[in-house]
Amino acid sequence: MGVFARHFSLIAAGALFAVGISSPALARTAASAVDGLGEGEASYFSTEMAGSRTASGEPCDPDTLTAAHRTLPLGSVVRVTNPANGKSVVVRINDRGPYARNRIIDLSREAAQRIGLVRAGRGEVQLSMVTDDDTPSPDDN
Repeated sequence: MGVFARHFSLIAAGALFAVGISSPALARTAASAVDGLGEGEASYFSTEMAGSRTASGEPCDPDTLTAAHRTLPLGSVVRVTNPANGKSVVVRINDRGPYARNRIIDLSREAAQRIGLVRAGRGEVQLSMVTDDDTPSPDDN
């Protein structure tokens, strides 16, 4: 395969991937190909944000299991685990952020409550993608 054909194939594959992640139905599958999940600091957004519009167009609701992430496709489903206590929660990405540089995810207040982050306001977490094959643990939702 020539250099032109190889480059064209890579560009075509990238375009197909971009089209695929723009579809909410495919967001979960496409997100599994995204690197960058791992460990870092999480925070949660205040109840003062309630009602404001998220990047997905939904109103912000601190009582739902949602989160903001900088790069994951909207609609992605992520398991967030607090390694300090072993508690985890499954959230849906519906917004962009966090905007503090040292944070990897902003959780709804309910999600933060379920993994024990509300008192401290932030804490170390581990992120992993949830696939259709994953079954929720008793600690989830």
